[in-house]
Parts: sequence; structure tokens; C-alpha cells
Amino acid sequence: MVESYDYIVIGAGSAGCAVAARLSEDARNRVLLLEAGGRDRNPWIHIPVGYYRTMLDPVLSWGYRTEPDEKVAGRRIVWPRGRVLGGSSSINGLVYTRGQREDYDLWRQLGNPGWSYDDVLPYFRRSEDQARGADDFHGVGGPLKVSDIADRRPICEAFIAAAMETGIPRNHDFNGARQEGVGYFQTTSRGGWRCSAATAYLKPARRRPNLHVVTGALTHRIVVADGRATGVDWESQGGDRSAACRGEIVLCAGAVNSPQLLQLSGIGPAAHLRDLGIEVVQALEGVGRDLQDHYQVRAVYEIAGAKSLNSDVHNPLKKAMIGLQYALRRTGPLTISAGQVCLFAKTRPEVATPDIQFHFIPFSADRPGQPLHKFPAVTASICQLRPESRGEIMIRSADPRTHPAIRANYLDTENDRRTIVDGMKLNRRISRSPAFAKYLKLEREPGEERQSDDDLLQFARERGSTIFHPTSTCRMGPDDRAVVDARLRVKGVAGLRVADCSIMPRVVSGNTNAPAIMIGEKCADMMREDARG
Repeated sequence: MVESYDYIVIGAGSAGCAVAARLSEDARNRVLLLEAGGRDRNPWIHIPVGYYRTMLDPVLSWGYRTEPDEKVAGRRIVWPRGRVLGGSSSINGLVYTRGQREDYDLWRQLGNPGWSYDDVLPYFRRSEDQARGADDFHGVGGPLKVSDIADRRPICEAFIAAAMETGIPRNHDFNGARQEGVGYFQTTSRGGWRCSAATAYLKPARRRPNLHVVTGALTHRIVVADGRATGVDWESQGGDRSAACRGEIVLCAGAVNSPQLLQLSGIGPAAHLRDLGIEVVQALEGVGRDLQDHYQVRAVYEIAGAKSLNSDVHNPLKKAMIGLQYALRRTGPLTISAGQVCLFAKTRPEVATPDIQFHFIPFSADRPGQPLHKFPAVTASICQLRPESRGEIMIRSADPRTHPAIRANYLDTENDRRTIVDGMKLNRRISRSPAFAKYLKLEREPGEERQSDDDLLQFARERGSTIFHPTSTCRMGPDDRAVVDARLRVKGVAGLRVADCSIMPRVVSGNTNAPAIMIGEKCADMMREDARG
């Protein structure tokens, strides 16, 4: 017998957990939540610095790779995406930023009513339990714990002071009145524990008898009959399963899996689907198109006269003390996020709002997830906030187990190339300002030998990578290429919505976890409004 639900949510990530939890608040709604990954039982998920172990774990992450691209020296770039309850919010760097007011006002100007900054701010506030307390920009009592970084090191203070010496103002709240400036990140953590979307939303909701959560459920397709989404087919524990939906299905699988599943279900670029032998249910050329992602380039500075976490990790006694500090007080380096110091700045005077972001951390490695260097060093990561380059994600076959082809198309435009180089040059000026220069022993990367713009661009091509913010592959908008409308309804298919970062008309100017949760909150509200008629 096929069970029937009022709502089916596919993907228990940042948005999906919010959607499922909010819909299940009404005891009359029978809600099914499907997650391809497993339960969030791995202890490293819940220890903040555990992202360093989990983001490349093949059990907890999909481990996608982009297609080779000559614009990035012919490389394939690893894309970690969460495959576990909480999705990427369970393996990310815990950074809490929302983007700029102007990002959301642009969404509205592009023809999406209800998505201006003033429209979305209440959902950010509703989702938040802000350690600093409530104000015009922040809320308390929401599911998501947001806190200040407690482990503040002298080398971080030196970087902040150096940035201020170059004219960048101090900013104590990047999600407040203005984004520009330098200061400490806030994180999705509290009391030394990560607060993922699963912890925030699902954990309290799991007690509800009307919410059914299925893990290890690889969705094969959304069933569409007579122009309406009526059910879902998935594979679980080696067997095929199905569920019917009498209300709405919400696809919250993320910027990679959402377009993949739409295409597998016959919703997408018609010619491509026919070439793969998939029956076209609804031709939507924009499914999988318009991909945007933030590209990062990392500078590594060897230091002297100040502490780097590298040295502590390679000292057995200090490493033991780190573990003891966390075990006894839930403090210290094990609470470190993927950014300690944040910087938002403009690369040139004519730019209206910050177009680059820095993540500064008091340790270094060849790449995220790799062992820390044996010399004392720190890392400053630079990413361009508003790339013009567009890529795409397309399935390779009708088999849902086959990873789609990801063509990120990084550094495709002159503005993108210029901005990343200008960001690297700004970072170099900061590192040579007196407050930081007194600790600077050697610029390991990009290296003093790289001086010209062409040298720096070549380094960016050879060593740059994703900073894990893919968006816009099921873009929202009124135009023919858009996939969903302003109420996140898939065009041409009744009873089907998408709610995750794939719907962004443009990538936000910052980290994407908080906006993904906001999207989930707003989607649930719109669904409840529409159900009331």
C-alpha cells in the first residue's frame, strides 16, 4: 500500500529542515521528509571544528567534482555537499552571514515580489536565537543558535588592526545596518556545539507524530500526472519505495541535487532529456542553468612572534590540552569555525557595495580538509561576492546514482578576473601594514615572486577553489528561462515547489547557509497561506 501525505519534502538540508518543521507545526498536516544521507550521529558533526574532518567524508558528503576547465588550469574542483540530516549545515564552516540589503532588493527588482530586504528580514529574525539579544535586525527565541566567536587570538586582532590601517572600518555586526568593514564572524553554534538545521529544526520536531523522517532515501523521481506532482519514488535499504501526495511536494535538495532531480523527473531542457531517453513532462530550459558560485583564492602567511594553531596541533602536549579544554569547558580551538575574522570591502571606488569577502583563520593547510602545515602560519581567503560568470549542472544519465556534470565556468568574465586579482592585492596591502607586518615572516602563497596582475591571475587559476556557495540552478523569476515563480512554484507543474539556494536569482553577497534557512522559512509560510486560500 502506498502511503499518502499532505506534504512531501525532499532533502533534509538547511531549507528542507525548516520547511518540514514549520509545516508539521500544524497537527493536521501529515509530512514526509526524505533524506538521501543518514542520521547526524557522527560526533564530529557537532564539534564546531569537525567540519575539517566531515566536509570530505564520503559518508557525509556527496563529493562532487566539477568538469575540467582550462580557465582554472584544466582542473576538476571538489564540491563538498552535505549528505546527512542537516545537509551542508552539518558539515559547513558555521559562518552566519546573510548578504547585503541590496542583494534582496535586486531580487525584487528582477520581478520577484515579496523578496526585498524588508520582506525577508522578518524570516531571518524568526529563525534566529541571537546571543546578543533582539534588535531591529536580529531575533531571539528562534530555532537557530547564533553566537559570537569566543576564541580570539592576538594574530586575529593584528589582522583586524592592519585592515583598519588600510582604511577599512571596524564592523561588529555584518548582518546589521551595514556590511562593509572588518571584525569577527558570528557562527551557528552555542556553548561549544554546532547548531545545524537538523539540530535547530528537526530535533524538536521529531517528537511530532505527524512528521515522518526517512533517511537513506535516494529519490529517483517526482511523479507527475496530468500536469500535477502527485508523488515521489525513492530507494531505501535496497528496495523501491513510493509515497503519494495530496497537497504539495517541496524540493529542497540544493543547487546540485534539485536540478538533477527535476531533470530525472522529466522537467528541464527538452533536447537534453530526450537525448538521455527521459520522457519530457515539462520543458523548462532553465533547469540546471545560470549556476553561480563564489570562487576563493587563499593566501598563506608564515608568521613569527604570534601563535598559529599549526604549532599547537603538531605539539603532542598542546594537542592534548586542546582536547581537554574542549572536554571540560567547551572552549578553545575545537570551537573554531571556517573563518575567525571577516572582511567585506570594495576593490575600487566606483563599486557601490562590498564586492569581496575575506575569511581569516589562525591556521593553514594546502587545502581544506588536509593536514595543517608544520610551520606556523595563517590563512586569508579572498572570494568575489558577485560573479558575472554562469555555469550549468546537467545530468549525464537517467540513473539517479550518477553524479551530474558540473560546469562551474569560473573566471569567465573580465570583471571576475579583475575583482579576484584586486582582492588579492588588497590582502597583500593589509598583510604589509604595520599591525600585521611585525608578525609576517614569509608570504608562502601566492609568494613574493608573483608581483604582476598576470602572475596573480595565474595563481588564482591554478590554486583557487570553490568556497561552497553554489546557487541559482532553479532560478526564480518572471522570465521564460526562470524555473520557479516568486512563490517558488515550478512553472507548468502544479503542486511542486523548490526551496533552497537554487532559487536565488543572483547569489547573495556572503555565505549562503543563513539565506537557505530563510528561504525555507518563507516557503513554509507561503504554502500555509496558499492552503488557507
